[in-house]
Amino acid sequence: MDTITHGIAGALISKAVFGGRDLISAKEMEKKRLTTWVLVIGAMFPDIDVLREFFDHNPMLIVTWHRSITHSLLIMPIWSLGLAAFTAAIARWRKWQAPNFWWLTLLYAVGIFSHIVLDLLTDFGTMIWSPLGWSRPAWDVLFIIDLTLTAILLIPQWMAWAFEDPDHVQRRATILWAIFTPAPLVISRLALAVGVQISTPAVLLATVLFTVLFLLPAARGWGINVPYEKWNRIGLALAVVYIAAAAVAHHTALERVEQFAAAQKIDAQSIGALPLPPSLWHWDGLVRAPDGVYETRLDLSDTLFQKRDPKEAETITRTFYPDALPNEFTEAARRLPAVQEVLWFARFPVIQFHKEGDVAVVEISDKRFPQINRNRPASFTYQVRFSPTGKVLTQGWLRR
Repeated sequence: MDTITHGIAGALISKAVFGGRDLISAKEMEKKRLTTWVLVIGAMFPDIDVLREFFDHNPMLIVTWHRSITHSLLIMPIWSLGLAAFTAAIARWRKWQAPNFWWLTLLYAVGIFSHIVLDLLTDFGTMIWSPLGWSRPAWDVLFIIDLTLTAILLIPQWMAWAFEDPDHVQRRATILWAIFTPAPLVISRLALAVGVQISTPAVLLATVLFTVLFLLPAARGWGINVPYEKWNRIGLALAVVYIAAAAVAHHTALERVEQFAAAQKIDAQSIGALPLPPSLWHWDGLVRAPDGVYETRLDLSDTLFQKRDPKEAETITRTFYPDALPNEFTEAARRLPAVQEVLWFARFPVIQFHKEGDVAVVEISDKRFPQINRNRPASFTYQVRFSPTGKVLTQGWLRR
């Protein structure tokens, strides 16, 4: 999950559960506002591990280091205690009203825990047992950047702000309407740039929804009857419902992929149903076989809650990505430490081989990360180039 969404989730948890207030105010820092700051910092803190890349220019850190120690359930208490001690010291220095040390520790733990759980819900993998274990559990429920979830987490907080002050409801609601109403169109254009199609009806529906959501309660005076805390609790409840719906959709998609693998009589080594943007209906079914990876795209919009005949799996459109036949160059690539790290990280790896003149090229890609833009290679594609004598000329992540 992206770091900004983590911070938004932390703010919502603070306001919905711990009585926190908005981050920014003309008033001096007080306990409820500091509570929200603590939850936001805690919810964003685990991604601090990316800073190591500025000091250690190791291109493999993204797979060997990111989402490890700072995302560990085992180390979480240590991070929480350290952050609480630092915050308490700052509060004493600035003479802020602040929760006591143990309450600060709890708040940081909740923020960090929310980050770990949201990352587990994606398909990237999170090393929650590091440093004792370096496996990468991934629940494959949400796409790594889920704008729908981000909106569900954010909008109720803005609604609470808009209707908090009865004297400024109309102005605040109009500001929010002006900000959010163009957002679906802007997002659809940005999505096209990376090859994701968002339908025109979906854009129009979201635009109408924002208009109704922000202007109707203000015009009718309904919004001021909903307390500040309740808006945020509604948002937290909706987020939980959305994640639960995604989990149900994932279960259905995974069953569909298992049916497909059984119908095709594939000797499956691993099976996955991975979320695709922009909705809960779209899934990428992957099956790792001894000789390559099978892929099938699923749309659950018509049959999410219907039983599917396993025989229907035979008609599902599929793509097969075969591994290259072993040769001296693919075997040499496999022995490279960096390639071994890539293969450890990849859940659905495919090894490809071709020649460019006298240069032998081996590419290892993880089909968990599809090629969204035709003009760019799929994310996490590692390339090794060999001379005719087997000397490594270049190696690294493929970027064009």
